[in-house]
Amino acid sequence: MITKKSKEKNMSTPLGSNEREVRIEKIKELRAQGINPYPNRYYPTHYSQAIKTQFEQKEESFAVNIAGRVMLKRGFGKALFMTLRDKEGDIQIYATKEDLQENYDYLRKKIDAGDILGVKGSPFKTHKGEITVHVKEFTLLSKAINPLPEKFHGLTDTETRYRQRYVDMIVN
Repeated sequence: MITKKSKEKNMSTPLGSNEREVRIEKIKELRAQGINPYPNRYYPTHYSQAIKTQFEQKEESFAVNIAGRVMLKRGFGKALFMTLRDKEGDIQIYATKEDLQENYDYLRKKIDAGDILGVKGSPFKTHKGEITVHVKEFTLLSKAINPLPEKFHGLTDTETRYRQRYVDMIVN
């Protein structure tokens, strides 16, 4: 049975505070392993729209180096798909356990939606016709502490949209 005090206690804790604590623990684990969750420099050579345009023109694979925010993450056994958003748009990335070896588990377990990644790989076209970057190497550029709003509903509170404009810009 939930008492009035426990209801008030649950209402006073912000949504996602537990997820925030989990993300802070992940940062501590990364630092304990000697990994800097906020490296100083990264120089991407391509952007999402340029990759798509260049691949459609040539229809052959080439090396790319892209950086962006992880917007969506989907795992399928030994394969992992993510959607990266950079300044020109979204692009899908594909990682396999065979290519990344022990780094695959790091990518699958430690990287969350909202984190910023640098990815080196080559583009290809999936069975569904979407241009995707096959990941050969990746770098964590920034670990997000606060979770992004739920993708389905988005930011529904107009006051939050105006007060936290940066979150609205990330999601929309």
